[in-house]
Amino acid sequence: MKIVLHGQQAFGSAVLDSLISNNENVIAVCSAPNKDNKKMDPLVENAIKNEIPVYQPESWKTEEAFDLMKSLDADLCIMAYVLLIVPSRILDLPKYGSIQYHPSLLPNHRGPSSINWPISMGSKTTGISVFWPDDGLDTGPILIQKQCDIDENETLGELYFNKLFPMGIQAIEESIQLIKDGHAPRIIQNLEDGSYESWFGKSQAQIEWSKDINVVHALIRAGDPQPGAWSILNGIEVKLYESMIFSNEDSDPGRIYGVEENLLIGTKNGILSCNKIRSDGNKVMACDYCKDNNIQIGDYFK
Repeated sequence: MKIVLHGQQAFGSAVLDSLISNNENVIAVCSAPNKDNKKMDPLVENAIKNEIPVYQPESWKTEEAFDLMKSLDADLCIMAYVLLIVPSRILDLPKYGSIQYHPSLLPNHRGPSSINWPISMGSKTTGISVFWPDDGLDTGPILIQKQCDIDENETLGELYFNKLFPMGIQAIEESIQLIKDGHAPRIIQNLEDGSYESWFGKSQAQIEWSKDINVVHALIRAGDPQPGAWSILNGIEVKLYESMIFSNEDSDPGRIYGVEENLLIGTKNGILSCNKIRSDGNKVMACDYCKDNNIQIGDYFK
């Protein structure tokens, strides 16, 4: 089977490693265009190392991009972390079409921040989907899904790299075999039963200390490491990381209750502990930040 791998970053590179280790015939790698003054994308670097042709169109909505994919005469295209829009007329060119990885249980959490949102909403489970992409945003028929738990203190980074990343690699391997065997399903999504959310960005990551402690805890975990849940302390914007619920005792929202070890902060109905803090681009231990910036018990986050 002749495979085109379309993707980028660490996940795309790991998928390429998997394909090579399984002796799949990867005839080309497609990736996002290089960015000025940035390091080479890991997938592109990996493809070059393995002497696989690399193509990086600025857009997939052109006739040149269509002609490129057609000329490759692939049996299958695998979409492994693709941010550019690829029209269905190009997705459908390979003999068996294209499959795409998405880190949520579709049709839930369609969209670009599908790992952040279930954490921030307090969900206990999430997972990954491999689906057949169409012209919609994560709306195509599902081929395979895998589910996992979201642990109480699990951050975005931990959930992705420890669970969703390896599950995605495994699911793509299984999907290829199902396609080869002629048993790959196409399960239509019921979009009315799902959800679409846009980017989980700075405005979504602002902390409201007057909310329930579980809501604040979930928000901080959902922004760890990116985009970073934030608040204002003594007039300075800071981002908070590695939170845990310290106690459920009555507390004053936003008030600092401890600075010696972890930073202890009051919420609507409990005290939250944060281990690290970032200000001006530097992430440090919260206790060190408090010492260096004269943060005192009784100060308030706004």
